[in-house]
Amino acid sequence: MNFAEKNYSTFLWAEERKLLSLFSYIYGCDHHSFVCNWYIILSAFALMPNSINPFVNSLSPMLLFFISCFSFILLSNSPLKPLLPWESETRLLSPWFWRELWSFLVSCIRKGRLGIISFLQVPFVFPLKMTISSKVVNAEEEEDVSLLDLPELALECILQRLSPSGLCSMARVCTSLRDRCRSDHLWEKHMKQKWGRVIGPAAYREWQWHIASRKRPSLLKKCNKRGLFRSLFSVCPLSWIRPKLESSGEPSCSLSVDSIKAWYLSLESGKLWFPAQVYNRENGHLGFVMSCYDALLSYDSRTDTFRARYSPQGPQTIEENIPWHRLRAPPIDVPPHVLHVSDCLNDLKPGDHIEIQWRKNKELPYGWWYGIISHLETCNGNENHCCCHNNDMLILEFNQYSPGSQWRRVVINRKNHQEEGNGADGFYGGIRKICNKEEISIWKSFWPTQVLQ
Repeated sequence: MNFAEKNYSTFLWAEERKLLSLFSYIYGCDHHSFVCNWYIILSAFALMPNSINPFVNSLSPMLLFFISCFSFILLSNSPLKPLLPWESETRLLSPWFWRELWSFLVSCIRKGRLGIISFLQVPFVFPLKMTISSKVVNAEEEEDVSLLDLPELALECILQRLSPSGLCSMARVCTSLRDRCRSDHLWEKHMKQKWGRVIGPAAYREWQWHIASRKRPSLLKKCNKRGLFRSLFSVCPLSWIRPKLESSGEPSCSLSVDSIKAWYLSLESGKLWFPAQVYNRENGHLGFVMSCYDALLSYDSRTDTFRARYSPQGPQTIEENIPWHRLRAPPIDVPPHVLHVSDCLNDLKPGDHIEIQWRKNKELPYGWWYGIISHLETCNGNENHCCCHNNDMLILEFNQYSPGSQWRRVVINRKNHQEEGNGADGFYGGIRKICNKEEISIWKSFWPTQVLQ
């Protein structure tokens, strides 16, 4: 026996001794009795006739070890040997034993003991296949019903009842649900419920401009890439590469930038500044009580409030922590520095609620101020005999100011009304009639606790 064979034999017997200890521990016997059983079986093989002995000698020692182990297992399971309680509990370790045994066999096979494979094919491989196939059948029988197995109408009703965060979570389940949860008709409802009061046509235009600004760099980048590729193809044309290069772009699973979901998430994140109007700007400063000014707003989801930037033409003012009830979408789609063309002047009569544009000077944007139409001085206020609606002159009254204040009353001509005023009293612009009772009640909710001077 050379040096390599001697080392290999030493390794095998060392591994066998480990398994001897393992068997003796699992089946509740001492090590010496187990070894005695092992050597008795070896002696039985050694006393066989010479016609059988060559076959026995060709068997690996490991095979004899397995034979002895299985024989000992059968003896230990016989009813002639009662088991103690702790010995019966050790049978629960059998899965651990088979895992250790399997790892030992793999190590032997890797080291060249391929003769064991033919021995293991029937008792190990075949039962393993049977076990796996039986587990697959049981898994198919016990498989739960998937959400996608529901009827189309039932699945649609479930998705419609999910919150925005629920739709985002559901979209991460699989590709099919991702496409469904991004549908515009699902997010349109959430957009109207949360943002309908503060989003108007101006905010939509801002969103479209935001989309265009996001698409422009990607388009320029794609054009630059294609220009570079075309220059390379002109030098070395490779037609089989061209389709792959030109089709490379944004991944198909990315969210479309012009979807309603993308708009909703941009508003929620506060990244999109959108135009809206703020009641009583600058935290109810006395100079802006009962007014509503245009501003650029950004949402803060942590506090559920808004930030506002006022007056892009003049000195910029920033206000923090604006609650929802102080915001509204612009009722008229007119830029803040443009005069509104009044179309309700001929219909106004005493008692009507109105908003009128006003600005301190012509360099500043307009704000909308709340007032009512009052009776002329020549009218006694009797509704049955009032003729104020037939007069060309209109009396605008702002009752938040004291009767002697210069801001209390303003007279305008309904026939040829344009911007009127001066540097001292400011400039009055277009008039809008308020017909909605809810809108009137919102204005009255901001009424000051004391009369202004």
